[in-house]
Amino acid sequence: MLSRKLLALGAGAALAVTVTACGSSPGSTTNTQGQPVVTIMVGGLDKQIYLPAMLAQQLGLYQQQGLEVHLEDEPAGVNAENDMIAGKIDGVVGFYDHNIDLQGKGKATEAVVQMLQVPGEVELCRSDVAGQIKSPADWKGRSLGVTDIGSSTDFLTRFLAVRNGVPVDQIHESGVQAGNTFIAAMQHKNIDCGMTTEPTVSALINTGQAKILLDMRTADGARAALGGVYPASSLYMSTDYVTKHADIVQKLANAYVGTMHWISTHTPEEIADKMPADYYKGVGKAAYVAALKSEKGIYTTDGLMPGDGPQTVLNVLSAFNPDVKGHTIDLAKTYTNDFAVKANQALK
Repeated sequence: MLSRKLLALGAGAALAVTVTACGSSPGSTTNTQGQPVVTIMVGGLDKQIYLPAMLAQQLGLYQQQGLEVHLEDEPAGVNAENDMIAGKIDGVVGFYDHNIDLQGKGKATEAVVQMLQVPGEVELCRSDVAGQIKSPADWKGRSLGVTDIGSSTDFLTRFLAVRNGVPVDQIHESGVQAGNTFIAAMQHKNIDCGMTTEPTVSALINTGQAKILLDMRTADGARAALGGVYPASSLYMSTDYVTKHADIVQKLANAYVGTMHWISTHTPEEIADKMPADYYKGVGKAAYVAALKSEKGIYTTDGLMPGDGPQTVLNVLSAFNPDVKGHTIDLAKTYTNDFAVKANQALK
């Protein structure tokens, strides 16, 4: 039995609860109203890169689709994928790259809605060492912060090191998550540089504690750092779940594609107004809005996978990841646009 802290969303108001999961198979449960109950783990609910997961609830779109959705907060994406593979949750809102990594490990998963077309990640260096580190080529012997080992920030950090001539065995990575733990790692000089997202970026920049080394909040920034557009946050699920519960997947796609349309037609101020106040408590609402303005372009407008995105991700992972390098990866099996296409058609 596994105790989890969840947000019960959908049929009624959002409610913070603690429940006990007793091993029921994903997609097999309904609530007292006969609605499907779906549990989705998010790799950091208050991160702006995963904003659509909570915004969909705030807009009432899960409820509109007749779903009771439980959003579970997990700062490290690698833990989320492990729980999904183990059948403890139904899906993950996390980076698309995990699907390629998992296929290399013999696991069949696929992204069903693409939320971000670029990572939205920023590589920060402590202000006291920023003058010594001009690019990842200067990372040899440095301590680098990532969300966790095996996470997408780990993947990106290793690629950036290798691409800039630094072998991965000459960098020291630490899992420091995001938010307060990432900030503390900087303050205590446990890391020299680290990869994180908004609003953590603004919290460190605005206080002068860190400076930007690489900025992947724009398509140009992603191309400069990674060699192409790198699709990031997505809803991904096991292929078995998608096959067996296509009706539920379509309802989720409808909710998320509707959310992406809403983001594209509203201002950062309007988006921030919809989010829970504790999401921007640490940096202040003004800074939260400013961060959204600087990176609103990270979001897709339609939930579709960028055409050249999967190959860029494969190129990145093939540079260093032993589970991908030298393996035959069928990119067509790592994502599908079918559900997003139908969701977009329904919105016309």
